Amino acid sequence: MMEATPDDEASLRPIERILFAVLTRVEAMNRRRSLLGDREFFDTDAFPWVREVLEMTPGIQAELAQVMTRRESLPNFQDISPEQRELTNDAGWKTFFFFGYGLRSERNCALCPQTVKALRKIPGMVSGYYSILAPGKKLPPHRGPYNGVLRFHLGLKIPASDRSCAIRVGTQTRSWTEGGALIFDDTYPHSAWNRTSEWRAVLFVDFLRPLPLVPRLVNRLMIWLMTKTPFVKVATRNHENWEKAFYEA
Repeated sequence: MMEATPDDEASLRPIERILFAVLTRVEAMNRRRSLLGDREFFDTDAFPWVREVLEMTPGIQAELAQVMTRRESLPNFQDISPEQRELTNDAGWKTFFFFGYGLRSERNCALCPQTVKALRKIPGMVSGYYSILAPGKKLPPHRGPYNGVLRFHLGLKIPASDRSCAIRVGTQTRSWTEGGALIFDDTYPHSAWNRTSEWRAVLFVDFLRPLPLVPRLVNRLMIWLMTKTPFVKVATRNHENWEKAFYEA
């Protein structure tokens, strides 16, 4: 786990310092009690729902293709979540949200029913959206905010299944494949890149980490608390504003 620097902690408000301290302790518990261990990438065969979701890939790809016809109107990630400006400040990382820490985009869900049906098959799904990288786009090393979730990527539009279009988590580098899955812990330092001349798109999902009963209950409480933070509320408001403009254009 990457720790905050003293300067980072000093900049936090008192309530945020308390939440950070609690979060740090809960993350340590999650790593220790994780039913599938503590590692960078996980074997997708350990998750029975993966096969069902993979079988739905053609329908999800068709819906993505429809969305991509309005690619220029899709929101840049930092336009929804301002904190992402540390990672991206151009139009190279586009998103199309269905769910996100309490957010449900009714219009996006109605436009892509097969994608939503697939997301519903994922136990403990916390967020789900299309993540779209432009040609030449690189995301620098970073870590996720909380290890109570694991991350699932379903390859939908993959221009190259080699090191020219790949993701590095900790010490391991993997490439996406169309109709293939990756599951990893995003609190390990990770980076991604698309060094091709085509767009890359995945179905991007966070879901609850498998834990024993008591840690699982604590984890659900932490996720609920996160939905009440300004970080999530600002993103929700920004998405609602984008959605209104997108569908009324």
